[in-house]
Amino acid sequence: MERMTERKPPGVSFESWVDKQIREATERGEFSDLPGFGRPLPTTGDTYDEMWWIKGKMQREGLGFLPPTLALRKEAEEALDKIGRAPSEAVVRRIVEDINRKIAAAIRRPPPGPPLGLKPYDVEAVVEDWRRGRT
Repeated sequence: MERMTERKPPGVSFESWVDKQIREATERGEFSDLPGFGRPLPTTGDTYDEMWWIKGKMQREGLGFLPPTLALRKEAEEALDKIGRAPSEAVVRRIVEDINRKIAAAIRRPPPGPPLGLKPYDVEAVVEDWRRGRT
């Protein structure tokens, strides 16, 4: 695809100059290999959302956004899942200590958003649960 570096000639309306550039590029086939070419634009059926393109980009990139307290709750759940698959007691302790540090920091300085609703885990109780799950 060649770049448009040509300037609009004087005396030609901007619209007709742009239309000519698009028509010529279309005739050269420069738009025919674009994703979604010839298909209708995707719609969700929802009302118009001015952030539609950001949400679409985040979905395509596999990104998400949660308020900090909800993100920490999710991280705590994932930590508990990791503990179930941990290979050793030392790894279990490290995972619990890491998440406890984050929970304690959030309790000291509550981030914006919904209430955290978490308290630090009892390391010894979590280790004991892990041991029981291993037998």
